[in-house]
Amino acid sequence: MSSLILAGLGLIGGGIALRRVAPALQKHWPAAQQNVKAMLGEHRYKDGFQTDMDRYEAGKILGISSHANSKRIKDVHKKLMFQNHPDRGGSPYIAAKINEAKDYLDKNA
Repeated sequence: MSSLILAGLGLIGGGIALRRVAPALQKHWPAAQQNVKAMLGEHRYKDGFQTDMDRYEAGKILGISSHANSKRIKDVHKKLMFQNHPDRGGSPYIAAKINEAKDYLDKNA
């Protein structure tokens, strides 16, 4: 019986705290979203991929340094293709870009 009372008091306390914090969250939420987008680098590809692959773009597509070694390129490529393969529901275009990036970095490594 006392555990039910404690649980009820906990829920009431949580509700009161949320009512106090919610206005501050609503005020600062847009700025926080912009910060997360900037940290993830979303602004770099808002217009899509470049027409000609370069070393920088290949590294960004694979999520590694553009000067990574061949083993690292192979491991990351395998992981990304496993996640994005068209036979597993992935996009054929994204899979082609991942392959193009791997080929570019392997050729210029």
